[in-house]
Amino acid sequence: MPAELLSTSQGQTLILTLRNPERRNAIDPVMYAAGVEALSVAESSADIRSVIITGSDGMFCSGGNLQRLQANRQQPPEVQAQSIEGLHNWIETIRTYPKPVIAAVEGAAAGAGFSLALACDFIVAARNAAFVMAYSNVALSPDGGASWSLAQALPRQLATEILMCGDRVGAERLHTLGVVNRVTDAGGALDAALALAEQLNAKAPNALASIKELLNEAPGVQLTQHLGQERNHFVKNLHHANAGAGISAFLEKRQPRYE
Repeated sequence: MPAELLSTSQGQTLILTLRNPERRNAIDPVMYAAGVEALSVAESSADIRSVIITGSDGMFCSGGNLQRLQANRQQPPEVQAQSIEGLHNWIETIRTYPKPVIAAVEGAAAGAGFSLALACDFIVAARNAAFVMAYSNVALSPDGGASWSLAQALPRQLATEILMCGDRVGAERLHTLGVVNRVTDAGGALDAALALAEQLNAKAPNALASIKELLNEAPGVQLTQHLGQERNHFVKNLHHANAGAGISAFLEKRQPRYE
């Protein structure tokens, strides 16, 4: 059975499910491209306000296909470079996508699977989920933005430990470190992610898009420049119809309805 990215929806939430049962949901270039396409279509749909990425059969993602990587060692380096560019295109699409993206993790998130989860805005994980940067275990360095994401999220020593030692890290520890947002009982990650998505779906989409953009830009700019960006986003959102609806609803003690 070929690897595939299943696309379904529940309410205003798009659910993308990694499915590759023969290889524990390992991802490949076909899935990278499908992920980019699905997000591109959903971005222009007013009916979709959030996205969940999860895995089938109680497993998030085992990372890359090692057999394919071994075969690529016999090919010119450009072959693997092109494959990684496909993954990185998907990662960058998730990071810059203007709507919230939630990873719902059951089982293992290994290698590029861990990188994929880190690219999302939120991680909801089952208590028995295991995260491992498996690259160093097979004499490789990370891809999928793993080193960038962990360097942003953790002190250098912790990021170094996770990347160099290649040990499994439990959901509880990552929750304590602030990398995982919510921990659930086994089998409950998707339901908890859907509940979080519903909470986000009730917010003004333009405000969430601004927040995501500001967070993405913050690490690379000085405070003065960032303050200017915050000002510009605030003024733009204040003059959006949603601000009128939100402020009026708050003053009138009722729930707002946003466009």
